[in-house]
Amino acid sequence: MSFPSRPTALLCALVAAAALLPTATATPARASTSLTFGPCPDSVPTPPAPDRVECGRLTVPLDRRHPSGPRIEIAVSRVPASGTPAERRGALLVNPGGPGGSGLPYAVTKRAKLPASVRRSYDVIGFDPRGVGRSTPVECGPMGGLVTAPGTDPVPTAPRAERTYLTSLRALADDCAAGAGTEVLPYLSTEQTAYDMDAIRAALGEPRTNFLGISYGSYLGAAYAARFPHRVGRMVLDSVVGPWDWYDFDVVQSRAMLRARDTFFAWTAAHAARFGLGDSTDAVRRSYLRVRQGLTARPVNGFGPAEFDRAVYRALGRTERWAGLADGLRTYLTDGSPDGLRPASAFDSPESRNYEAANRIVKCADGPGPTPREILADIRRTRRLDPQPVLTGMEASACAYWHHRPNRRTPLGSPAAPPVLLVASAHDPVTPIEGARQLREVLPGSRLVILDDDYSHGVFASRGNACVDGAVGAYLVDGMVPEADVRCAGPGLPA
Repeated sequence: MSFPSRPTALLCALVAAAALLPTATATPARASTSLTFGPCPDSVPTPPAPDRVECGRLTVPLDRRHPSGPRIEIAVSRVPASGTPAERRGALLVNPGGPGGSGLPYAVTKRAKLPASVRRSYDVIGFDPRGVGRSTPVECGPMGGLVTAPGTDPVPTAPRAERTYLTSLRALADDCAAGAGTEVLPYLSTEQTAYDMDAIRAALGEPRTNFLGISYGSYLGAAYAARFPHRVGRMVLDSVVGPWDWYDFDVVQSRAMLRARDTFFAWTAAHAARFGLGDSTDAVRRSYLRVRQGLTARPVNGFGPAEFDRAVYRALGRTERWAGLADGLRTYLTDGSPDGLRPASAFDSPESRNYEAANRIVKCADGPGPTPREILADIRRTRRLDPQPVLTGMEASACAYWHHRPNRRTPLGSPAAPPVLLVASAHDPVTPIEGARQLREVLPGSRLVILDDDYSHGVFASRGNACVDGAVGAYLVDGMVPEADVRCAGPGLPA
């Protein structure tokens, strides 16, 4: 849907819809709304025949505590199981991460990578979480200058720069309040999305929710287990977000990024003849800093320090992107062009703007935010570890100025839920493995599948590891949690 420019545009649209739509019951399990599937929008790819994908919409209350109030639409996709009726295990909901990631096409793209036994056993169900994609999308306007190119240097190094940094966070919070409406901000939360998942389960006629959540999807799955422990079916949480406040998670991630970047520097130095950035870790670091300093002094066609840090942040999360990052650094040093570092899609595209808006709105709805003093103290601590960190993932910093202040964090996990399967890469910088270990403490009996000697984000049906895919696939098909944790040999760094 499109939005007028009024501050309460989303709320007004919801109130209007409430007058036209039937009222749901208070209990998600008895939701009266059903799903009718039909053609999908162009954004959803068509799977190879004989598989097919179909899409539908489900109406749910904006606020589950007031089921007769305004309602929103959740876009849902389905790729039916390819096996026989005897092989069918039900529906498998999937979430790609974020918060802010669109799940509607993910039913097709992720399913294509799943083991054949899983594809034969499950209808794979994708959905755009509330506020994302085609599920009543939110917007935050200019986002405090976040989408302006070139952006301001995102690493403040002096008092004046720190004040500018905090001012931009306040402006971002103001823009999100104006774009989404302050009345709506409390309800675009992970906990409310967990209720939407249960509504999808009920509309599909499934007794349990089977779920595969990647990255933020692991947080969503843990929130579902907290709210509906007795409806948890077979649940796989991959690349796990720990049971922390979002701001604390962002800080943990920023420190892990430093370790990953040091590993990248060492790897690049070991391939000095190929990349030409230096034959030692320190030499590669100096080359890296020359690129960043050059782009800070003279941005090129809208590509400056903020854009550079985003490119580095993205590349560090998957080792198959490291060669491209090293090539991009060398190209800039050779001819002054940052084109090798530019992302394939523009950061200010409508899809990207929706992602960045939903990301902040969800994080700030999920629990208390930091204080400005805490933000500056943590940046200074990180800069003592490395003077030039990558702070791109510090998204929850904006919660310091948010117009809605939650008084509690989102509950995660439950001793009443059945054991689930957690999956982690040993050296993932985006969701460090400590998060999986800590989340397991609130999901008793759960097992951890670890891909050793791996440095990438996203493991199951992603890294091409037969040990991981076999263990997780067997759990999804047979329902048996391994007797002990599983350790799989990883690929190591790229050759």
